[in-house]
Amino acid sequence: MYRKKPRKKIRDNACKNDFPWLSNKQMKKLRRFFPTPRGKPRVDDQRVLSGIIFVQMTGCRWRDAPAIYGSHKTLYTRWKRWSQKGWFEETMRKMGRQSKKIHIVMIDATHIKVHRTAISLKCYAGELGRLIGKTNGGWNTKLHAMCDAKGRIIDICLTGGNASDYKGADILLERLPQKVECFLGDMGYDSNKNRKTLRSKGITPCIPGRSMRKKSIRYKKTLYKKRHKIENAFAKIKDWRRVANRYDRHPDMFLSACALSIMVKFWL
Repeated sequence: MYRKKPRKKIRDNACKNDFPWLSNKQMKKLRRFFPTPRGKPRVDDQRVLSGIIFVQMTGCRWRDAPAIYGSHKTLYTRWKRWSQKGWFEETMRKMGRQSKKIHIVMIDATHIKVHRTAISLKCYAGELGRLIGKTNGGWNTKLHAMCDAKGRIIDICLTGGNASDYKGADILLERLPQKVECFLGDMGYDSNKNRKTLRSKGITPCIPGRSMRKKSIRYKKTLYKKRHKIENAFAKIKDWRRVANRYDRHPDMFLSACALSIMVKFWL
């Protein structure tokens, strides 16, 4: 008679070294940004946030999170609640602006493939929508980022994949940190409007001109070569599967995933 092989038991008491786990030093940097608890005290923040990081890194389902992180319902509830409040994005922005010596900033955008389960979402009046656009490569979301001279991302925003780079630049130029002296960008950001906005704030644009311009524009080529650092930053955060591919339907959830990866990669 045929007998089924017994399934392997999941290690409930697995060692923390086997899974991503925030250290006490990292938690010390994060605790001052935590929202004030109301009512019942929250479940262990260190364990829950470590579980959220595991799911975002591996791209697994929430119910497949290891038992060492506790209930998967607690992980998802915390993730959804804090994402709706914009805590991850706001904390990432505050940590990125801790440095008072941000004299050079860079800007760029990258396309992120959207999974088929994230395409369907009903939109209501007054909402920005899904922030998903169709391009030659399929359904995409475009992540716009701004980083400092060391290649650390300090601010982000989302648009549809078919949106122009100018749209992301309009959002990020309004959030420029103080005492910025130089702004680096590729030809996609070459416009009279962007140059006028930067010069009005006392910032020198280092942007090569488009080929269609009648007059060539001078820029510091040696300084422009440092722009590869923002490309390296995109490569680092895309090591996380839920950032390299968008599985979240709501844009706030996906923006929080990008912000969390930036915090772990650059600021913790």
